[in-house]
Amino acid sequence: MGKPTGFLEIERADRGYIKPEERIHNYKEYVTPLPAEQLHGQAARCMNCGIPYCHNGCPVNNMIPDWNDLVYRNQWQSALETLHSTNNFPEFTGRICPAPCEASCTLNIQDMPVTIKSIECAIVDKGWEEGWIVPQVPARKTGKRVAVVGSGPAGMAAAQQLARAGHSVTLFEKNDRVGGLLRYGIPDFKMEKHLIDRRMQQMQAEGVQFLTGVEVGNTLPMEVLVLGYDAVVLSGGAEWPRNLEIPNREVEGIHYAMDFLTQQNKRVAGDTEDRAAPRGTLTAKGKHVVVIGGGDTGADCIGTSARHGAASITQIEIMPKPPERENKALSWPNWPNKLRTAPAHHEGCARDWSVLTKNARTENGRVTALDCVRVEWVSKGGRMQMQEVAGSEFTLEADLVLLAMGFLGPKKPGLLEAAGVKLDGRGNVAANTEDYRTSVDKVFSAGDMRRGQSLVVWAIREGRQCARAVDEFLMGSSTLPR
Repeated sequence: MGKPTGFLEIERADRGYIKPEERIHNYKEYVTPLPAEQLHGQAARCMNCGIPYCHNGCPVNNMIPDWNDLVYRNQWQSALETLHSTNNFPEFTGRICPAPCEASCTLNIQDMPVTIKSIECAIVDKGWEEGWIVPQVPARKTGKRVAVVGSGPAGMAAAQQLARAGHSVTLFEKNDRVGGLLRYGIPDFKMEKHLIDRRMQQMQAEGVQFLTGVEVGNTLPMEVLVLGYDAVVLSGGAEWPRNLEIPNREVEGIHYAMDFLTQQNKRVAGDTEDRAAPRGTLTAKGKHVVVIGGGDTGADCIGTSARHGAASITQIEIMPKPPERENKALSWPNWPNKLRTAPAHHEGCARDWSVLTKNARTENGRVTALDCVRVEWVSKGGRMQMQEVAGSEFTLEADLVLLAMGFLGPKKPGLLEAAGVKLDGRGNVAANTEDYRTSVDKVFSAGDMRRGQSLVVWAIREGRQCARAVDEFLMGSSTLPR
């Protein structure tokens, strides 16, 4: 382990943030890394528990105590090898993962978990700086061809693993750039996109072929993949957004969060306005913005609106306000229900909970306000049900309403209809986590398209596991890790 008494002697310290009044004027990452010496001390706090619950909290089962100990001993290259043994893209998770590993840390019982996420990010960033991360070209090719549809984290992980196993991999992406939600759903101030480009270059050197602007099931028939490849992986994500069923929903000024976020990411990437916003510019500049939905996507809309120069930003959530601090006796080491405040919330935002939107007020075909009512959640027949609070109606001024209420699963038209795969009861592609096979021969599925809306780290896990399943299907056995 690190230092046996480290957790007693060293206080928890985590990465800081550039001040809100400075960072809202650009789209650069706002996290400030910890100095190397401080990271050494933070790694020393890891207790190497008899039962390392952080392993279970981490979806990719990172060997966290091992690389903490290696960082403590200044063996950074070995730490990088250990980190990469379970996670293809730790620079992604080290920036945007909510860190369920830290919630599971034994020291979190005292609200002082090891800064696992920051150490993870520091390891991989140092690996790139030192030139330790290089293509892993297979010694020989198998002669098998695999098509991966969707270049989000699940598709990228599956493609990289399969290429390293010696298969010829082609990754198809319907958008103009690779990355899926990482590219067009996550703002640059949380994760700059050169990180994706760098991994693309590594994967291309390993043999992965990227084809962008190709929508399987639309511009390219699914039959071409089924007939032309030995296996097909569907990793297109969950892109069907939950709609707001209210009167006047279709008026100008009410938009899905992803439409808003994608435009800005394209602008930051250097696209002209006609390419970034071919159906019309969405801007929060000078507007009263209401974000409906209290999750990460909602916070991303807040941060982007602040950088646009919104007149005001309000975030509302239909669920009740979570407790400030969880009951550790009931929740630990599981992911707790508690109030989570993103950096974007410090950039000028009002938050409200237990709010139901009833109607959109309009003028000249544009939204001007939202009629809302407060609700309470009561138990009826063992289930929580929502009921309106009498006399609690109120109105929110709104020039721009952004819907960030989650996703219902993958879109059915196009790819899934063309693939003819069976869906589960929630509308996701039906496939288990043992072999990831769909109902169609030699067609597999992984990531949000299979499991529904989830975390980037879960997508990486499923992509890796699916790659092993495909390798076993093609070769009879596999040396790829699960």
